[in-house]
Amino acid sequence: QVQLVESGGGLVQPGGSLRLSCAASGSIFRVYTMAWYRQAPGKQRELVATITSGYPNYADSVKGRFTISRDNAKNTMYLQMNSLKPEDTAVYFCNANVHAVGDPTPTGRWGQGTQVTVSS
Repeated sequence: QVQLVESGGGLVQPGGSLRLSCAASGSIFRVYTMAWYRQAPGKQRELVATITSGYPNYADSVKGRFTISRDNAKNTMYLQMNSLKPEDTAVYFCNANVHAVGDPTPTGRWGQGTQVTVSS
């Protein structure tokens, strides 16, 4: 069974920083595209950043403030969030396209989410 587990969320003041982690575990053959999404109260889930073969892409709202990275050896993805704003407050979800051992094709997986609150 493949699992994605996020960590690193919390409460931070405006202008502060947090680093989120997402670790994929289980019987994994390969992890392809990984991504961070977020969902604020009363809003739809939105894409924050993706990383494929080392190439990152960002939503306009986080460009220049957030950095996505991954350690392929550990099947782990990170999101370094700097200059945080109250509007960044949301539950952040990890998403990954994972080819599990024994499966014929990769499938999309989600983590359980981690809360990020930016408030003074």
